[in-house]
Amino acid sequence: MNAPLYEVGAFGDTASLGFALVLGIAFGWFLERGGMGNANKLAGQFYLTDLAVFKVMFSAIVTTLLGVFWLSELGWLDLPLVFVPPTFAIPQLLGGVVFGLGFVMGGLCPGTSCVSASTGKTDGLMVMAGMLFGVFAFNEMFPLVERIYRSTPMGSITLPELLDIPFGVAVFVVVAVALAGFRAAEWFEARA
Repeated sequence: MNAPLYEVGAFGDTASLGFALVLGIAFGWFLERGGMGNANKLAGQFYLTDLAVFKVMFSAIVTTLLGVFWLSELGWLDLPLVFVPPTFAIPQLLGGVVFGLGFVMGGLCPGTSCVSASTGKTDGLMVMAGMLFGVFAFNEMFPLVERIYRSTPMGSITLPELLDIPFGVAVFVVVAVALAGFRAAEWFEARA
């Protein structure tokens, strides 16, 4: 049977939500066990003293990328059925800036704030409260920002399409950048 399993009808909505719940809890548990619910550890990212977040997230990206590539090459994953959300360049750039500012100010990102809050840490609860307030405020202000929100649509574009290179070449480039990034992270941490 080919994947993605949901798209090919291997299971329905209820099973899909069940898998999402189990995977979400497992992801949160591993984040917490890795110390990613600690705002001080995450703040080390911005001081270049503890780049564990960079290493964990880039490892996850590379692992997923290699899995998708090889499963597709082996014919076990029907790549055109994998959902790629549409790109809106300016709104997503602005969202990244807001996300980054929130991360710097709170010391936690959305996922790690949930992990932190689940262990009873006040900073995690406060960041989650800030996120919920931000979601509410954005919803209320949406008519004012809708034009920006819908600007610069690029469709569902992937890195190989953007760079006009084969998928395998894009995988090689991302893995090479990741390896160089891991080396640089070790260098920065050693100097700190």
